[in-house]
Amino acid sequence: MNSPTPILVFDIFGTVVDWHGSIVRDVQALYPQVDADAFALAWRAGYQPAMQRVRSGELGWTLIDDLHRLILDGLLPGFGLAHLSEAERQHLNRVWHRLNPWPDAVQGLTRLKTRHTLCTLSNGNIGLLTNMAKRAGLPWDCILSAEVFRAYKPDPAVYLGAANIFDVPPEQVMLVAAHQDDLAAARACGLSTAYIERPLEFGAGHIKDVSPDPANTWHARDLVDLAAQLGC
Repeated sequence: MNSPTPILVFDIFGTVVDWHGSIVRDVQALYPQVDADAFALAWRAGYQPAMQRVRSGELGWTLIDDLHRLILDGLLPGFGLAHLSEAERQHLNRVWHRLNPWPDAVQGLTRLKTRHTLCTLSNGNIGLLTNMAKRAGLPWDCILSAEVFRAYKPDPAVYLGAANIFDVPPEQVMLVAAHQDDLAAARACGLSTAYIERPLEFGAGHIKDVSPDPANTWHARDLVDLAAQLGC
C-alpha cells in the first residue's frame, strides 16, 4: 500500500538517534567513576518537567539547549561532578548535538527520501538539530523545531505549524515517532502517524514496551522497515 502522505515529519530523540547510548558513551569516556546509565536516565527525566516550566509561564521561551543545561547543573552534585568547570559543563551539555543515529536511521531515511519530503519536528532547537544532522549524516530536506513555533510538543501549534509551512492539509503530513503520546497528539491535529519500535531507547537494562497501537496508520520495527512498507 502506498502512503498518501508526501510529507514525513520526525521526532528525533529516541526515534532517529540513540540519546541514552550516546550519553552513556560520553560520560563513561569523560567520567568513568560515574554511573553513566543512571546519569543518562536522570538527565532525560528532567526533560518534561523543564518544558512544563516554559508551558506554565514560569520560564519564558527557552531553547532545549538551555533547558538541558539547567537540568545538567542540577544533576552534577548528586553524581560527584559539582567541581566541573564552565568549559567542561558546556562540552558535556553539547553531547545532545553529538547523539549517534540508530543503525538503521541513515539507510531508512535515505530510502524514504526517494518518495517523500523529510523534515524534523523536534523539541530540540535548530542549532542542535543541524549540528546533529551534519555529524550523523542525516539526510533531511528541512529542519523544523519547536523553536520555529515557540511552543513545545504536544502543543497543537507544532503539528499544525508543520502542515502550514508546507501549505498542505494536516492529513498530508505523517509524524514518525517512537513515542505513543507524541503520535496521539499529532493524530488529534489530523496528522497520520507511524510508530517506530525502539525497545532499547532507555538502554538494555530498561527494555521499553513497543506494543502496537491500532490507532497508528503504520507500525514498523525501524526506519528501514517503514521505508519498505511505504514502497521506498
